Amino acid sequence: MPFPSLQLQKEYRSPQHDVANEFFAPVLACSKIYKRSVGFFSSTSLEIITKGISSLVKNGGKIQIVASPKLSEEDIEAIRIGYDKKSEIIEKRLLGELESKEENYFTNQRLNLLANLIAKDILSIKIAFKDNGSLVGIYHEKLGVFEDFEGNIIAFDGSMNESKTAMCYNYESINVYCGWLSEDKSRVELKIKAFDNIWNNTEENLKVVEFPSVTKKILDKYKTKDLDVNEITAKLENLDKEDRKKTEYKIDRSNMIGDVKLPIASPKLNIPIIPYDVDLYDYQKDAIDEWADNNFCGIFDMATGTGKTLTGLGAITRCSKEHEDNLVVIVVAPYQHLVEQWVEDIERFNIKPIIAYSTSSQKNWKDRLKRAIRDKKLRLKDKEFFLLVTTNATFKSNFVQEQINNIDGDILLVIDEAHNAGSGEFKKYLDSKFKYRLALSATLDRHNDEEGTDFLHNYFGKVCIHYDLERAIDEKKLTPYKYFPVLVYLTEEELSEYKHISAEMINHLKKNKSGKMELDTYGQKLAIKRSRIIAGAQNKLDVFKEQILPYKDKTNILVYCGSTTVISDAVKEDYDKSEIGERQIIAITKIMGQEMNMQVSRFTSEEDIETRKVITERFKSEKLQAIIAIKCLDEGVNIPSIKTAFILASTTNPKEYIQRRGRVLRMWPGKEYAEIFDFVTLPRELDSVPNHTEEEVKGDLSLVKNELRRIKEFSSIAMNRMDSFSLIDEIQSTYQITDKDLYGDNNSQEEDFNNGN
Repeated sequence: MPFPSLQLQKEYRSPQHDVANEFFAPVLACSKIYKRSVGFFSSTSLEIITKGISSLVKNGGKIQIVASPKLSEEDIEAIRIGYDKKSEIIEKRLLGELESKEENYFTNQRLNLLANLIAKDILSIKIAFKDNGSLVGIYHEKLGVFEDFEGNIIAFDGSMNESKTAMCYNYESINVYCGWLSEDKSRVELKIKAFDNIWNNTEENLKVVEFPSVTKKILDKYKTKDLDVNEITAKLENLDKEDRKKTEYKIDRSNMIGDVKLPIASPKLNIPIIPYDVDLYDYQKDAIDEWADNNFCGIFDMATGTGKTLTGLGAITRCSKEHEDNLVVIVVAPYQHLVEQWVEDIERFNIKPIIAYSTSSQKNWKDRLKRAIRDKKLRLKDKEFFLLVTTNATFKSNFVQEQINNIDGDILLVIDEAHNAGSGEFKKYLDSKFKYRLALSATLDRHNDEEGTDFLHNYFGKVCIHYDLERAIDEKKLTPYKYFPVLVYLTEEELSEYKHISAEMINHLKKNKSGKMELDTYGQKLAIKRSRIIAGAQNKLDVFKEQILPYKDKTNILVYCGSTTVISDAVKEDYDKSEIGERQIIAITKIMGQEMNMQVSRFTSEEDIETRKVITERFKSEKLQAIIAIKCLDEGVNIPSIKTAFILASTTNPKEYIQRRGRVLRMWPGKEYAEIFDFVTLPRELDSVPNHTEEEVKGDLSLVKNELRRIKEFSSIAMNRMDSFSLIDEIQSTYQITDKDLYGDNNSQEEDFNNGN
């Protein structure tokens, strides 16, 4: 079909137009030559290039692409000063851009086809930058030229880059010029001349270069199989069909102009929509379907890093659509920084949330909430939907509870890290006023709280998805890992103190309403004090020095400390009387920062949200080698670039150590697997156990069992699981512990304490 047969507009603006499908795809299908200069080179721009080109490829067409590198300030400064050759810096940046952060089937298939197009000289890529001697600037012009088989030419320019984000999510525009129209002819000729000058490297002050190493990287990284032209076009057509299906899924069918469906990313504000750059996996869609079939009530039990938040927002979108966007949504997260993480994703879904907590950037959030409730009650048009995102503490406040009671209409309650909602204080706020309910958690079951766990399951309903770490690793949603248990032994003073506190705790065991033994308030304080002896074991510091030494020059390291003090040699003699000591995190910071001269930063609750963002960005860019953290990574902080973790803070709570493991397993470019060094604390050296009395060994059992359970859990799905088996066997044999002893229900809590727990 020649170009004049197409019905083209003079201007396309997203999000009013689906630019990819309304302009690029039909024009490319009629083209024999496609010439395009874009703003920036990236893996997503390469993927987008393959859309709609099957007919062009089938008919022997050619594609020429000119792109610009993304240079950082450091790159430009290095070029100016002359540290490195500019071509080497640019090449490094281009290669870095090929480390795609997306890991899905369709992306990989398209990039494989693109690599085949390059191999067959159908597609050529050149890199352009402004070259003024010691200065390098960015070539940022966006223009394109199409030519059909009858010599008709279409040219366009505008703000849009050749990237998924630009085409599908940003607010962008292009202007279209048709060479067969008299009013456009001169403009088209100028565009053709401009592109040809660029391509042939004859444009003044502009350098256009081919980088063979970049072409090789594309072929090596993405070309999985040699394909002929017929195979390429067939696969392109199939992928285009799949894309059209996904587009149909994201079309708002109530928003039509004739037979033309406008994209779901319509300009209508504050209505939940799935953004074009979010492709939910099948397991996420299945979870949402199951939840909807259960009258929009249920639990998403998903391992850390498997897309729990996006699945939750997909569920919110589904519920809103099925209620014609007449819905109130309340999202509750434990901490302020988690609320802010939610806000980033909520806004991507076209929602303008009310952000409620004590130091919220929305200083008038209380007025916003009152106004939203009032507008909904008055049934004002386009005010039927609103979303409140808040912390646990603010959700329970008198003000928010009073406002919730004033809401007229259906409410969807979404609770993140929902295991926290099973506590006695929180439970009273969960009642029948929330018609629709969704619990999100990697570990919903509450440790040693069967009553709270039962409440959560009864209140939220069925588990709509159980997506654990093993499945996530198998399906390549999380990275595999190697596990290294590192043995540490208590000193005599520490063991004596541990047993002294254990004996005192026995006096604070009481039966609860269900007849189970539990600690009273003072007993719980003693338990915390005792756990800190394990977390802050003095010998951990020396052992840590040995373990960290091989990583002295490496990056992407997390060291997880306990919120505890380490008793120094100077006060050991007065251990029973003294609380003098150095916080473990300070001691570790000194070892790494001062003694080993590593670039490290602490990451604790003492750092505010902005400081944490700075630390995270420096860590991702490898300007920091290591983050030394306390507790806060249990609270949902997302730092996927962590590759090696040293966990000094021992815990017996499965919820905590499962979460800690999940934090380390998030996907990141170049991260083939993670490493976890788990500091396992035992009462005494294993070969000395036979030399102690039966009573002394019996007193060790509870601590040994707790540590052994964690070793077995961590090693069960590790890449090197066999390496841990001999240690597990040695510990079980030394203490004569069977699997029934570890996991059976015949040992009551009271018996454990009598044994020195």
